[in-house]
Amino acid sequence: MRTQESIEQFGYQQELRRGVGLTDLVFYGLVFMVPIAPFAIFGLVYSQSGGMPVLAYLVGVIALLFTAASYAQMVKAFPLSGSVYNYAGRGIAPPVGFMTGWMVLLDYILVPCLLYLVASVAMNSSVPQVPVWAWLVIFVVVNMVINLRGIRMTVKLTRVMIALELVVLALFLLVGVWALLQGKGQGFSLAPLFNPETFSWPVMFAAVSVAVLSFLGFDGISMLVEESTGGSAQVGRAMRVALALAGVLFITQVWVAALLVPDPAGLLREGSDTAFYDTAALAGGEWLRHLTSTATALSWGLANTLVAQVAVSRLLYAMARDRQLPSFLAKVSVRHSVPANAITLVAALSVGLGIWMSTRDDGVVLLSSLINMGAMVAFVVLHVSVIVHYEFRMRSENMWSHLFSPLIGMAILVFVVLNANVMAQVVGLVWLGVGLLVLITLYALGRRPSLHGTSATPGLHDPSPKSTRR
Repeated sequence: MRTQESIEQFGYQQELRRGVGLTDLVFYGLVFMVPIAPFAIFGLVYSQSGGMPVLAYLVGVIALLFTAASYAQMVKAFPLSGSVYNYAGRGIAPPVGFMTGWMVLLDYILVPCLLYLVASVAMNSSVPQVPVWAWLVIFVVVNMVINLRGIRMTVKLTRVMIALELVVLALFLLVGVWALLQGKGQGFSLAPLFNPETFSWPVMFAAVSVAVLSFLGFDGISMLVEESTGGSAQVGRAMRVALALAGVLFITQVWVAALLVPDPAGLLREGSDTAFYDTAALAGGEWLRHLTSTATALSWGLANTLVAQVAVSRLLYAMARDRQLPSFLAKVSVRHSVPANAITLVAALSVGLGIWMSTRDDGVVLLSSLINMGAMVAFVVLHVSVIVHYEFRMRSENMWSHLFSPLIGMAILVFVVLNANVMAQVVGLVWLGVGLLVLITLYALGRRPSLHGTSATPGLHDPSPKSTRR
């Protein structure tokens, strides 16, 4: 079987179960991104974009479509779990792969914490008798149990969850458009797409750095390449389809919401965590406010965190089997073919960090400002790895896919990083510094980063490592 041979030529055994098809991958990516993700951060994106949230999401999806194209090229070259960690390590050099994996860990570890916290706060507002920390523990335990049951269980549940989210989104759009036709809001206009009075590139890229939070997760599809029935080609196609679908859904809902904002000037000045729900109430009444807020809580607390836990556990698994993280994280359950120890560790970290952040008044804001930096830096390195691997090493003649497209994607992302929140930039640099110290320690202990199959021609390297199943 071609897909299995492509795993073994890099020195690994096929331990994860192949049972995820194209539709499953697209659903997984959409659930990870959450079709109604803008509900939760609409007010922040609106205020930071100068009232042009549509443009912020449009620029974001264009930038990430270039990133998805680079992912498709690298997953074709290295169809392995671990995503950008493996691509940078094999496309450039193992130490670069370690540092890239380390940077994306900042995103992947904190994302579940943020999602659990937002969902728990929302549920506590509806059922105040249950404290935030208790809701958080409930969400974490439920997701851990589901993920330990195997990838097929996760995929089945994601289909149900995404269908429910799309029903809620359809209701909002129908009611919202009807409200606009009835004369509510500001009426139909292009202002949410472009307003010359408030536009500037620094303002726009600062807003994009927040808006891309909604898109993070499409890259998680690449984590399932070793579980995909169609291998790398199927994964690359699924990433592009999921990202394009999410872009259409995001742009449509923020456009309608922006036209219905009750107090545009006030939202521009102060922002609001409840801006989308206030808009829903204006359009359809309190029932729509409660429906959209409850849907946000459940989609972030169950659907999104369910697949986020899958993605980070696969990254930990990939780094651990290369001896760049503790080996116990590479243990695979014989019964369910999932990295059980990695899943359990992610759950424990989510509980610990989530409860700590729940005690802070700025917990949600702080986590939100930290998450994007690791992913943006990792995406920049991804584009570099395409150029190094294909142009310099393979002498590719496909200049668009292997040079110009990565350069364009990289340039957009660099602007996003430079205009990101200062706190996010500082934490990103601190996390990078910690990673360098870990890398130095690995060298000092004689465990310099190395990847199976990179030191010799495929077929001539050491045989596959011992199975890590238990």
